[in-house]
Amino acid sequence: MNIRRPHLLLLLTAFLCLGTAIASAEEPAKKDAQAAHSKSLLETLVEGGWVMFPIGIMSILTVYLSTDGIRNTSIKKTSPPAYEAEVKRLFQQGDYVGAYTFCRDNKSPLTNVLRVGISLLGDGKTMMEEGMISEMHKESASMGTQINYLSVIGVVTPMIGLLGTVTGMIKAFSTLGASGIGDPSSLSGAIGEVLVATASGLVIAIPAFGMFYFLRSRSTTAMHHIQDIINVLFRKMPYEYLQGVHISGEEIYASTPNWLVVATEDVENGEGTPAVEVSEGQ
Repeated sequence: MNIRRPHLLLLLTAFLCLGTAIASAEEPAKKDAQAAHSKSLLETLVEGGWVMFPIGIMSILTVYLSTDGIRNTSIKKTSPPAYEAEVKRLFQQGDYVGAYTFCRDNKSPLTNVLRVGISLLGDGKTMMEEGMISEMHKESASMGTQINYLSVIGVVTPMIGLLGTVTGMIKAFSTLGASGIGDPSSLSGAIGEVLVATASGLVIAIPAFGMFYFLRSRSTTAMHHIQDIINVLFRKMPYEYLQGVHISGEEIYASTPNWLVVATEDVENGEGTPAVEVSEGQ
C-alpha cells in the first residue's frame, strides 16, 4: 500500500497537469474564434449586400405607416369628444343649420359623415341613410389605404430577402467553382449575404403584418364608434317637419325639364300647349 500511493499520486498529478495544459490551449483558440466571429451590427448589415438598401427603405416605411396609422385610427382622431359634444348640443336645440356649419368647418371622419347626413335631411330618411353610408365607406377606404401599404410591405420584403438569398447563392457557387473546397474562408462573404438578406427580410415583414392586422382592427372599431354616434343623433328624427328643406346651402343642379318650361311660357303667351313627345325611359 505504501508503494502504490506514490504511483497514484503521480498519476493524478499527471492527469491534472494534462487537463490544465489542454484547457490553457483551448482558451486562446476560443478567444481567437470569438474575435473572428464577433461583428458589429453595421458590419453584419453591410455583409447582406445590395438588398439591404431596399429592405432599409421598407423598414423606414413600416415605422412611419405604423405610427401614422395608430394616430389616424384612434377614437380621439376619428371622433373627437369635443366635436361629438358640440354636435349633440346643436341637435338637441334643433339647430341643424348650425350643426351643418360646424361639421363643415371642423373636419374629421365623424363630422364628414354627419355633414352629408344633415345636408340630406330634407330628402327623406332613405336618401339620408344612403348618403351617410356612402360617406362612411369613403372614410373607411381613406383610413385603410395607408394600412394596406403595410400588407404590401409584409409581402414584398421577404421577396427582396429571397432575391438577396438567390444572388448570394449564385456568388457562393461561383466562388466555390473558382477556388474549390480547399478554401472555405472565401465562401464566408457570400454565405453571410445569403443569411443576412433572408433574416432581414423576415425581421421587417413580421412586424409589418402584425401592424396591418392591428390597425385594421382599430379602424373597424373607430367606424363602429361613429355608427353608434349617428344612431344616437338621428334617433326619433322629425323627418315630417324637414321634408323639402335644403340645409346645406350648396347649389342644386336638378331643375324642371326644359320642355315643361317652354310649354308653360307658350300657354301664358296664348300660343297653346305644344305637343311634346317624350320616348319611354326619358
